[in-house]
Amino acid sequence: MRLSGKVAIITGGGSGIGKAIATAFVREGAKVVIAGRDSKKLDRAAAEIGGDCLAVSADVSNVGSVEKLVSATLDRFKQINVLVNNAAVLLPGSAESLSEEDFDQTFDINVKGLWLMSRAVLPHMRASNGGGGAIVNIASVLSLVGARNRVAYSASKGAVMAMTKAMALDHAAENIRVNCICPGIVETEMVAKFSTDESVRRQRVAMHPMGRFGQPSEVAGAAVFLASDESQWTTGSVLTIDGGYSAQ
Repeated sequence: MRLSGKVAIITGGGSGIGKAIATAFVREGAKVVIAGRDSKKLDRAAAEIGGDCLAVSADVSNVGSVEKLVSATLDRFKQINVLVNNAAVLLPGSAESLSEEDFDQTFDINVKGLWLMSRAVLPHMRASNGGGGAIVNIASVLSLVGARNRVAYSASKGAVMAMTKAMALDHAAENIRVNCICPGIVETEMVAKFSTDESVRRQRVAMHPMGRFGQPSEVAGAAVFLASDESQWTTGSVLTIDGGYSAQ
């Protein structure tokens, strides 16, 4: 199995892309910790995933909560080899309509949370069996192109892509690889919330030349590759999985 012997933390792991990644990782032999703010959702997801999957309630924007998450992972599995920074919020608004509170929350979770989680696991990746590790950041197609009414989300995901490249350079010599995935619109609870109007949904589907939204499992397959030894010479990369959205 491609991830046998590896221990992974996946933030935002209770549903959608995070849950799909956790499912794929366990199937490939990894021990997995899924983290998020909704403990009931996490427990349900862990029960469905089965195998070596531990649910830990955590807020990635809070340093104390992040430290407890890392400690819980080490207590259970003794090492950390992979981090998937998937936790994110999408709060719509333009530069004029967005509230300061929503802007701050977007960056606290989508950007600061990624930094806090990465900072917390890096020493343990160095200390893991054989040294090194993999960080997979879930960015967005909106890291690459703009969208109306998404000013904070787009800016935060652009920051995720830039941080990925900077971190890749900082840690390449330590055999810690840092890459990001930029999905298009994927069928998740978050997307469903913004696609209740059928005409709006059709317009958004039409933005993808392949004629459909993506599935969480299609992002999970890429995460398995970037977490595995198959991508040993891949760092600082941006992998776009968007049905052709950004090619237009």
